[in-house]
Amino acid sequence: MKEIAASVDEYIVGFPEEVQIILQKIRTSIVSGRHDINESISYGMPAYKLKGKPLVYFAGYKNHIGFYATPSGHEEFEKELAVYKRGKGSVQFPLNKPIPFKLIERMVKFRIEEVLGGKE
Repeated sequence: MKEIAASVDEYIVGFPEEVQIILQKIRTSIVSGRHDINESISYGMPAYKLKGKPLVYFAGYKNHIGFYATPSGHEEFEKELAVYKRGKGSVQFPLNKPIPFKLIERMVKFRIEEVLGGKE
């Protein structure tokens, strides 16, 4: 069984270099310019909270990046996410295709506005 990382830095360095670059870019997209977003490891993956409320999670896998913006974040972007394998609150971005960083940024922004607006 793989040991759970103690920090997001430790989590990211556990992947091949090309995947580390993707994970770091996703991380930067989430916390960029915001000092009020708390970063931790939860459920064995990088987790982000705002005002104590879950914002988003992400995880690296052999063939994809898992991104978790809770069900509401995925519902809001359903049309754009339709081309990816999805679950109720998850989406898989294949590593053999371009990662939609701009979409991820928009999903994070939506979740931030949702949390700050008290809709969660």
